[in-house]
Amino acid sequence: MSGRLEGKRALITAAGQGIGRATAIAMSKAGAQVFATDVNAKALESLRQDLSSHSETFVLDVRNQESVTSGVAHAAPDILFNCAGFVHSGTILEASDDDWEFAFDLNVRSMFRTIRVALPGMLERGSGSIINMSSACSSIIGAPNRFIYGTTKAAVIGLTKSVAVEYITRGIRCNAICPGTVDSPSLHDRLHATGDYDKAMKDFVARQPMGRIAEASEIAALAVYLASDESAFTTGQAHVIDGGWSG
Repeated sequence: MSGRLEGKRALITAAGQGIGRATAIAMSKAGAQVFATDVNAKALESLRQDLSSHSETFVLDVRNQESVTSGVAHAAPDILFNCAGFVHSGTILEASDDDWEFAFDLNVRSMFRTIRVALPGMLERGSGSIINMSSACSSIIGAPNRFIYGTTKAAVIGLTKSVAVEYITRGIRCNAICPGTVDSPSLHDRLHATGDYDKAMKDFVARQPMGRIAEASEIAALAVYLASDESAFTTGQAHVIDGGWSG
């Protein structure tokens, strides 16, 4: 259904690869004017050709308030997709204070920054859809060796529900997407980091009841739905898309 997002402006973070990239392309195909951003300029170079002529890419560092303020002001988004994040491995006994601070800054506080800047414009226009990337590994289900990551993603769900309830009568919707394991460059990096890529991949697939991991395009399709008017009666929800992993 082309045109589902016609006339809407969509700001996407971490659009250089994986889910962010797939969503930028999907929203562009659905008619949105996409502002695809990433901290890595090189990652955006090949994306530009896959977007519509009225879309654009630019560098945005979600950990820097000045960058966020400037980027959001430029995009003036009707749709905000907070996709930036990082997956730390390890248990609570292996977690460091530095990793904890970094994860909360990138996975949670970055959303605080972008929403706080984007929300006034949405309120002025009387509408807006905010989509936050969480995970099934959160308050929904625990996963081994994902202590810091799961904690931050649980916080994202809390943030999402709070924003949703505060502005539910003012045309603002806020939802979270909670994927299971998704095929992406960052996943393959983590698999290689284990020292046994093949075993790690088999372990990931083994916990998926469907017998496979998700494609980034499948998560992007959910993001397009949540950005569109088709989901006008949906807000404050943690949308699980994990192939049945969490039951």
